Amino acid sequence: MIKFGVFRLEGKVTIITGGASGIGASTARIFHENGAKVIIADIQDKVGQKIAHKLGEDVSYIHCDVMQEDDVAKLVDTTVHRHGKLDIMYNNAGVIDRKHGGIFDVTKFDLDKVVGVNVMDAFWGAKHATRVMIPKKNGCILFTSSATTNVAGLSTHSYASSKCAVLGLVRNLAVVELGKHGITVNCVAPYIVATGISGARVPAKAIEILTTSWANLKGRVLKADDIAMAVLYLASDDANYVSGLNLVVDGGYSFVNPSMLN
Repeated sequence: MIKFGVFRLEGKVTIITGGASGIGASTARIFHENGAKVIIADIQDKVGQKIAHKLGEDVSYIHCDVMQEDDVAKLVDTTVHRHGKLDIMYNNAGVIDRKHGGIFDVTKFDLDKVVGVNVMDAFWGAKHATRVMIPKKNGCILFTSSATTNVAGLSTHSYASSKCAVLGLVRNLAVVELGKHGITVNCVAPYIVATGISGARVPAKAIEILTTSWANLKGRVLKADDIAMAVLYLASDDANYVSGLNLVVDGGYSFVNPSMLN
């Protein structure tokens, strides 16, 4: 999907973590259609390689466990070695809890997994992207947060905590450290969307019904491509003076939700 016939990311080199499924896979395709050189980073090797092969030229796959700093460092170094630069780092990898429940239901295993992936992906991705972007005095670092950063009750405590941590990192980086180097830092905050991460626990059809009944914006269902288009905006030169933004894509749900009054 190319807006106005313009390649909005022409020649830009992009890493997308969690790029083998869901929002990441949609973003990889849309970025590629907009002229970017895309590196899909994931632990789903067969799926990631299949997507890279399908998209074709200027798209490649690299195995990366975002919980391991060495993996992320090698990912960035390999990208720069292949393409000579890194313009956009999209830290998108994430997981959810195995089940909903109260604070007493949270186990160390669940907390370690959710925080380990969601927060470590953000930290290591930002750290090593920054390492190669600062000398160039240019770059764009993006994250996937969540509508849970804007409204309570949409997720488990573990997931909400991890995504609020991501948002805190975004604001600190944008305001405190990277603005002086010409690097923009933003995140997109999706409402409930049918993807691989959510579909592992809730069928996509059930999510569609849920979002339709809860949504303020009637007649539409939030798709992964909708989130990817928001990410495209933040990655493009259209947003070259946008930094520190948590772009909530929820159809207005978090501002006012009439269904809660019924």
